[in-house]
Amino acid sequence: MKVVVLADTHVNDIGMLPERLRSELKSADLIIHAGDYTGERLLEQLRAAGDFRGVYGNMDPGAIKRELGAKELIEIEGFRIGVTHPPEGGSPVGLLSRVSAKFKGEDPEPEVIIYGHSHHPKKEKIGNVLYLNPGSATGAFPARYSSFGILSIEKGVIRAEIVRV
Repeated sequence: MKVVVLADTHVNDIGMLPERLRSELKSADLIIHAGDYTGERLLEQLRAAGDFRGVYGNMDPGAIKRELGAKELIEIEGFRIGVTHPPEGGSPVGLLSRVSAKFKGEDPEPEVIIYGHSHHPKKEKIGNVLYLNPGSATGAFPARYSSFGILSIEKGVIRAEIVRV
């Protein structure tokens, strides 16, 4: 299974995403967006592109916040995946601990937590949890480049990759 993960797009149209990302979306089994679409049209287009799950971010308008939750738990092929932006925004200092706290007490806790907000891609395993921040799909400031993530699930193993575009 191939899951394309994006966040912090800050655009209103799928055509504004990098060509490589648009190509990967066509072959995705699932698309996950971790917030800050900023445009309702993009949300509609991602939903039309395939199986879609997502959360809202701190920069999203009220219409998107009414459509999506602040966090989501997804079960995929036996793996529990948590998704948040985080919706309150704030400083990137301490971001990982704030994101992690949103899923404490879940039973069972997720094996993967996807998040955004910092615009800087990061893949890190802490204990039994794999954290994936795909960065900004459009390279929106303060990102240094555009990036997105791919989760691959095969034979009971989940792998994460950050794709720089």
